[in-house]
Amino acid sequence: MRTPNLELIASIAEVNNTQADALIVVAEHLHELPEPFANSVADASAINAHITAGVNVVRCAEAPAQRLILAPTGSLHRDYDDVRRFYDAARSAALVARNAGAKAPALWLPEVPENPAFKLAREAAWFGFCQGLYEPLEAREHFGEGLEEIYRIYLVGPTQQPANWLTAVESGRRVARDLCGTEPERMSPLRFAEYCQQAFAGTAVKMQVVDDQPQLEHEYPLLAAVARASFHTHQRPCVIRLEYVPEGEVTETLLMVGKGITYDTGGADLKIGGHMAGMSRDKGGAAGVAGFVKAVAEIQPAGVKVIAELAVVRNNIDAMAFVADEIITGRSGKRVRIGNTDAEGRLVMADCLAHLTELAQHEIQPSLYTVATLTGHAAVAKGPYTALVPNGPAQQSGLVQKLLDAGERWADPAELSPSRREDFDFVRGRTKADDLLSSNNGPSATTKRGHQFPMAFLAEVAGLAEHGVNSAKPLPYIHIDIAGSGVEGGDWQHGKPTATPVLALAGAFIAVP
Repeated sequence: MRTPNLELIASIAEVNNTQADALIVVAEHLHELPEPFANSVADASAINAHITAGVNVVRCAEAPAQRLILAPTGSLHRDYDDVRRFYDAARSAALVARNAGAKAPALWLPEVPENPAFKLAREAAWFGFCQGLYEPLEAREHFGEGLEEIYRIYLVGPTQQPANWLTAVESGRRVARDLCGTEPERMSPLRFAEYCQQAFAGTAVKMQVVDDQPQLEHEYPLLAAVARASFHTHQRPCVIRLEYVPEGEVTETLLMVGKGITYDTGGADLKIGGHMAGMSRDKGGAAGVAGFVKAVAEIQPAGVKVIAELAVVRNNIDAMAFVADEIITGRSGKRVRIGNTDAEGRLVMADCLAHLTELAQHEIQPSLYTVATLTGHAAVAKGPYTALVPNGPAQQSGLVQKLLDAGERWADPAELSPSRREDFDFVRGRTKADDLLSSNNGPSATTKRGHQFPMAFLAEVAGLAEHGVNSAKPLPYIHIDIAGSGVEGGDWQHGKPTATPVLALAGAFIAVP
């Protein structure tokens, strides 16, 4: 899990005092660079008029190792331009730098707009560059860690966050990418737990793995139902509990649940028509939560306590598989009628969320989160953006706006999807035999409010609906659906995991003031 070493240098004049072997320029106006770089760009443009239209390497005698890499951002001044222009340009430059033979490039943003939207442009470029460099865990285990040849990055200019913070958050993002993107045998539930044990070894995070079948059936009955067909295989399920308690006074408690479906066959409602490929990435929510906790473990922020439960399960199918029409009583006592076994993500998170709701009532300034690759509807409705579905207390307290703002600043954007009365009506039980309906029996992508009503189910099944704005103990809760944002390009079989929402969470809750 090697994160490149990061060194901050104050100005471009100091690059020659380092061991840098390339200079990567991320800018809008590459034809307007200061001397001596402008001459090299002009000379290259005389041969190729489009040299600044994409990422290219130019020979420059004054650049480290004579490598000048041009990474255009495109326009930065339209209404819809944001800090991702720098993130994306640096990400594209990473592969060009590697292919050019660089091992320790310098990353330079010669001009950053005064617009507050670009305040974290250098930080965004660092994270984008690391995203571009990342190679899958299976590839690193096959070829060795030397597969990622760039081992050091020099970031030129002032940053809002120190180097150790940026490195720690990138370390968390690497954990998230590894856990999300790795194939289903290498990252089966217990091997997922094993990876986490290695990631948190020697840190201040306490970790517990619950994999005993009777205990899971008693404490997490809805999760156990989804896992019924995998209990007696090497794919048996587990719940991973992570807890970070800061030294000194606790001022805020984050309670988080991550969906970790290591493979989603659809269960008895089997995925057909080629829709099963890519379902090893259905663990992106648990991966994102683990990645955020890894960043917390490295940074050790004061005042912030984090309690997380990762529901890590394979949705198998065999003669013992759970089926639609079953009525299963969850941890909270709510009787749930199963509408579709392919809507398993909300079920595996339900009892974890109920457990954390119990704990939240005794914590200092608690807020709760579920993070999941939950619905195709979120991907259709929001495209590449994360969907945030908050309850009343999360909206009234400003918590959801805090997370939205952090996502915009840190190139990890999300969009708001308020929950409505229709969502709660949708999941209400239909007979006296059941209290809740887990889902309808059609695809979420073609179901009205298909990514909003699952939040209502989760709030009801966990007992959170009793902690609304008018209750004696309001509990802010945000459901975070990353089905559209969890992999690059929306390609769930081949796309590189994005590690969302690690950046947004880190920016919102553990950034250095």
